[in-house]
Formats: sequence, structure tokens, C-alpha cells
Amino acid sequence: MSPEIPETPESPARSFTTIGVVGLGTMGAGIAEVFARNGHAVIGVELNDEGVERGRQHLTNSTDRAVEREKMSQAEQAELLGRISYSTSLKDLSDADLVVEAVVESMETKLAIFSELDAIVSPGAVLATNTSSLSVTQLSTGTSSPGRVVGVHFFNPAPVQNLVEVVRTVVTEPDVLSDVQALLVSLGKSPVVCGDKAGFIANTLLFGYLNHAASMFEGRYASREDIDAGMRFGCGYPMGPLALLDLIGLDTAYEILETMYLQGRDRLHAPAPILKQMVTAGLLGRKTGRGFYTYEAPDSSTIVVDDKTPSADEAPAFKHDIKQVGVVGTGTMAAGIAEVFAKSGYDVLYVGRSAEKVEGVVATVTKNFDKQIQRGRATEESKTEVLARLTGSTSLEDLKDVDIVVEAIAEDLAIKTTLFENLDEICRGGRGGAGAILATTTSSLPIISMAKVTSRPQDVIGMHFFNPATVMKLVEVVSTVSTDEDVTETTRALCAKVGKVAVSCGDRAGFIVNALLFPYLNDAVKMLEAHYATADDIDLAMKQGCALPMGPFELLDVVGNDVSLAIQKELYSEFREPGFAPAPLLEHLVTAGYLGRKTKRGFRDYSRR
Repeated sequence: MSPEIPETPESPARSFTTIGVVGLGTMGAGIAEVFARNGHAVIGVELNDEGVERGRQHLTNSTDRAVEREKMSQAEQAELLGRISYSTSLKDLSDADLVVEAVVESMETKLAIFSELDAIVSPGAVLATNTSSLSVTQLSTGTSSPGRVVGVHFFNPAPVQNLVEVVRTVVTEPDVLSDVQALLVSLGKSPVVCGDKAGFIANTLLFGYLNHAASMFEGRYASREDIDAGMRFGCGYPMGPLALLDLIGLDTAYEILETMYLQGRDRLHAPAPILKQMVTAGLLGRKTGRGFYTYEAPDSSTIVVDDKTPSADEAPAFKHDIKQVGVVGTGTMAAGIAEVFAKSGYDVLYVGRSAEKVEGVVATVTKNFDKQIQRGRATEESKTEVLARLTGSTSLEDLKDVDIVVEAIAEDLAIKTTLFENLDEICRGGRGGAGAILATTTSSLPIISMAKVTSRPQDVIGMHFFNPATVMKLVEVVSTVSTDEDVTETTRALCAKVGKVAVSCGDRAGFIVNALLFPYLNDAVKMLEAHYATADDIDLAMKQGCALPMGPFELLDVVGNDVSLAIQKELYSEFREPGFAPAPLLEHLVTAGYLGRKTKRGFRDYSRR
């Protein structure tokens, strides 16, 4: 499932003593700092004296911050800066063992530099480019020895970010690749090897996801706040996709997506029209003070109120009186939901298929509390209070007086629709807030299919908790075309009262989180399937390059490849987007029974761990 990539040697065969860096902008200066910090002599080259001075200032400011944070002493700073010399002539790089080009993303400019460097440096010197999207192969054609050209894509800020994508072309010499890998390891970096394709690993996977989020916002499926909150609280991402686009710069995002699309012709990389419109209007994100959000000033990170910001007066209020909550199901999710409501002071009546399963919920909640008590996060008194609010039953008829029922049974539409027919007959009906709300926790099934079998489709809503419900903050509140606005508002208010973050969206496959998450995971499987990079390198790239809590293959094995395949099939069936078609490798793993951690084998083998 992975390409043949030479192992990284403990030390490079070449001696990398003197390093040349061409271009001393933010990125180039950061790369120069990394090498100088590790004892290398660095020659920084800029176009003119003004450029040299800007580069020198970048380095001074960066190392000043390190001194202020006590990451280095003033003596170490002086020693580091003393290893860097400056020039405005490429000819001064004649003795360099490695030259890293970090100039503007222009193929014409870079080609001219590589062609000139080829005639200056020694035959054994390595030429590297820090491009994030241009073809390294094309750049190598500007030299007489394309085998010594390699991509070394550092991430910003280079002194802080450990990930470096090492981009091999079809003619990169194996020893060049292994020597560069070893050098990067000696710098304390984490090199990942990939082929020469626009976007490499991290940007290919990241920007497809960001583009999808922009399209979701453009289609008014959900608000910018709810899209961002969905991914932050539902997946543990450090930033929401739209806020991240503002940070990156919408012009930069557009250019990267355009380059990726023109090379691969994947419709998922065709920039969302809203990106082009915003770039044309000069709404580039933080750097201009306005993008998807509005900022206090250009280059500020402080978001301020604008015409799209929800008003504090619009906080959801209870339009239905909620005193008693019903939960159908006794599995992990149902038990967690019951515990969440009981902890917030609600009396909860939960229904299971057997007395044994009903008792299992009490056992689960008790075990959870005992763990918390042991850690000093709960008391025996609070455990007793919560357990007293939980009442179990094996009869749906007992739900006749509850104010809301949350269904958390098997993800099977036939079973769920039958349940909703029964709940419709059993639960209190009536309009104007008098009837019980019927909610489903489905993560992928059409909620309208459950609503239509009832006599009160206006009272049916999605309330998608995330697992484990007691820990995860997010709840997707999913309204159908029939859901009454008072029901939606009450459900959001209820989420807030039990300490959850509610995000609103419409009834379509994947809702917000799964619709953004699973195409990204599917793209990662396709990348592995194409022998573009190893699973380990792809996971590492996304964790270190994008600060995600888990790599895609780690996550797939935790979620379960069968679950992932089912969700991806739902997305493909609903949107008919060719790029959403499940990767054949994912289907093959499921067919083989390699479902992930639960079967001890998925994308990785866990039998010996």
C-alpha cells in the first residue's frame, strides 16, 4: 500500500557544511535561522540591499522573540546571527553544499535562479526548492543535472514547525533524497517523502477540505460560525476552516487550489466561486482586515462584530417546556446522552429492549462516575443525585408524558422509521409547544424519512451528539424542510442548557462535520492507494503540518473502516460528486474484514501492539 522509499540513513553521505538560502522573506529567513541554529554556515542572498536588510530584520526579530521567551540566551543569539552572511549575488554561493531557494511562487523566476545556480555551485552540491505548489520536476529542467534537484517544503514559521515535505521527482537521485532526509533529521525536523504533485501531501488534503467548507458557506447551508465550530468541537481541530482560510490568505488559497486543479483536474480542487469573488474584491483575510470574518485591523487576529455576526439578542430560548427527557436505546451513545441530561438536572426515562440492557446503562453511568470520583472531578453525592434522575424501562409506552425523546438506536433506517411511527402514537401531540419533540441522533440517515411517517413532521429534528457524548461538546441540530422553527430554537436552547455547543444545518448527508471530514479521509486513502506517500508520512504531515489531533489513517482505524465506507457511500449517493466515490482500497479493506482497531487490523496491524 506504500511506495518504495529509501530508509533515512543515520547521517548523510554528503557533508553539508555551508548552506545557501536564496530569498530572505519570512520563509527564507526562517529557513536560514534553522540551519544557523544547528551550527551551519549560511549565506543568504537577496535581490538588492533593501531585501538583505529586510531579511536581516526578520532574523533579528525572530531571535529576539526567542530570547524574550528564554528559548535562547543573548550569547546564543549572537552566535547564531554570526553564522549568517549576506549577499546580493548568487555567485557567492559557489562553495555551498546545499542551496535552498525560497523566492516568490513564480515558475519563471525560480527557473532563472536554478539555471544560474547550476553554473555556479559544484557538481556535488544539492539544489532544493521550498515551493509549496509548483512542479519540482519542471524546475529541475533548468539545470544540467536534474537528479540533484529536490523539493524541501518547510512550513511557516520554519524555526517552529517540524514538518518538512521532501519532494522527489522521477529523476531525483536516491542518495540526494536520503542525504537531504538525514540532514533534516539532524536539524530536529520530521521529513516526509512524497512525489512531485501540486500540493504535495498536506496542501492536497488540506485545501480540498478548505475548498469544500467555502462551498458549504457559499451555498448558505450553515453559518460561518457554525461551520467553524463544527470542526473545532466535533473534530478537535485547532481552527475552523473559514478562519483558517482567513489566516492563510484567500489569495494564497485561491492560487494553490488553481494550481492543483490545473494539474490534476479534480473538481474538488476547482476554487469555489466565492473565493475568486472575495479575492477580486480585496477581501483576502486577516492581512487586509476582512475575509470570511472582519478583523480589528489589517494583520490583526481579533475578530470584530460585522453584519453577519449573530446578535446576542438572538440567543435561543425555550419555546417548548422541557422537564422530562426520554432516551431510546441503551448503547454507548444512548447511555452517554442519558448521563448528559441527568447531570444537567433533567429527569430521564430511558427505554431498552431488555431488563439486562436497561441495567447496563446504570452500570455504565456508575463506572463513569467512579472514574471521575477517583480523579477528584465528582463526588459520591453527585453520583447519587444523577442516578436518582435516571429511570429505566423496557416499554416505549412509558414515554407518553416526556417532553422530548432522543432516539439513539442502530443506524438502520427501517428500524428507526418503525420506532418513529410508534413514538408518534405514544408521545404527547399538539401544536404551539404542547407536543413532545421527537429527535434522532443519526449521523448520516435522512431525517425527513423519519419525520414523514409521523403525523407531526414539524416536531421531528436531528440532534446529532458526538461520541463520547459526555465529553464531546458538539451537537449538530439538523432541521428538515418540515421542522418548526420553535422546535429548532428549543433544541438549541436545550443544548446550551446541558453545556453543549449547538450548530444548525439542513437535512442532507453528512450534515456539517461528516460532510467535511470524510471526503478528506477518502482523499487520504486515494493518496495512499496511488503510492504517493506512506500512511506514516501522510499521518505525520497532517498532524505536524496542519496541527490535527490525529492523522487520517489513525482516525480511520479508530472510527472503523466499515463505518467510514458507509458514510462515504451516503455522501456519494446524495451529492453524486465523482470525487466522493469511496476509494477502492477502503472497500477492499472492509471486504477483507480489516476494519481498524476493533478487528486488530485496518490500515495498520494492531495484533502485536
